[in-house]
Parts: sequence; C-alpha cells; structure tokens
Amino acid sequence: MRNGVRASELDARWIKSRHSNAEGNCVEVAPLVDGGIAMRNSRDPDGPALVYTAAEVAAFLAGAKDGEFDHLL
Repeated sequence: MRNGVRASELDARWIKSRHSNAEGNCVEVAPLVDGGIAMRNSRDPDGPALVYTAAEVAAFLAGAKDGEFDHLL
C-alpha cells in the first residue's frame, strides 16, 4: 500500500481514540490486510492516508509511552 492513498479507497475499519473530542481533533487508525497500519485525519476522511508497517507503529508507540514526544505539546 502506498502513502497518500485516499483513505476512503481503503477497505478498512477506522478506529479513533476515546480521548478524541467533539471538535474532530483526532487521528484515526486502521489495520490493513497486508499487516500495515493506516492513519488518517478524522476531519478529512476522504483525504490521504499514511501507511506504516506494524514495526514502525510499535516503535512510535513505545516512544510515546516513554514520553519522548511530550515536548511537542
């Protein structure tokens, strides 16, 4: 799957965090049949999706859990 594919073209079940708010400030993720993980902006569900490998998402989540990105907020 290529990055930038229209999110609406993916046969995917999108999931968003329970921490998302009513203003639509959230990122949605979806597992793909090839083992990849797609991400999209919930405010633009037909817009582009970024596609990552499971290993890439695991590395990002580990860093987020360790607080490596806290300085961004």
